[in-house]
Amino acid sequence: MNHDKIQQAVTLFLEGIGEDCSREGLTDTPKRIADMCEQLFGGYEKDPSEPLSRTFHSETGDMVVEKNIQFYSVCEHHFLPFYGTVHIGYVPDGKVVGLSKLARAVEVYARRAQIQEQLTSQIARAIMENLNPKGVMVMIEAEHMCMTMRGVQKPGTKTVTYRAEGIFNENAELRQMFMQMIK
Repeated sequence: MNHDKIQQAVTLFLEGIGEDCSREGLTDTPKRIADMCEQLFGGYEKDPSEPLSRTFHSETGDMVVEKNIQFYSVCEHHFLPFYGTVHIGYVPDGKVVGLSKLARAVEVYARRAQIQEQLTSQIARAIMENLNPKGVMVMIEAEHMCMTMRGVQKPGTKTVTYRAEGIFNENAELRQMFMQMIK
């Protein structure tokens, strides 16, 4: 991450909106925003397969569900936050992953400029590629500040996306079971 470029861009932005970058409250703002970018966009420097690589042998073929994984991301269209919960269900095929690892994989993708639809697919694809389960289903519910703070200005509106892979595509009963489990 290039802190100098970020600081230059923030300075130009502040000047562009008519701010005086030398005023007391703004003198360190470009540096603070560059530092903040390390956390908000740290997913670019991480590989999602890393948290999913530590697996355990398991005889179960029953669905594993991790629900209500909180996340924060930034919309690539307006660079405003969107945030909410991710629900993941997968049917193992001989191996499972530590539960915290699912949340860590979510974080890798959420910490990138992104759209919710893509985030949903990326999480599902990473689980399929790294765990080779019989199937996976990912559902995300999120509020987008681009709809709350600007444009249509409708706070509280939630966007819901889901992605089904493998056995979840073929089995409506399994999809329904996942939906019941995340309520």
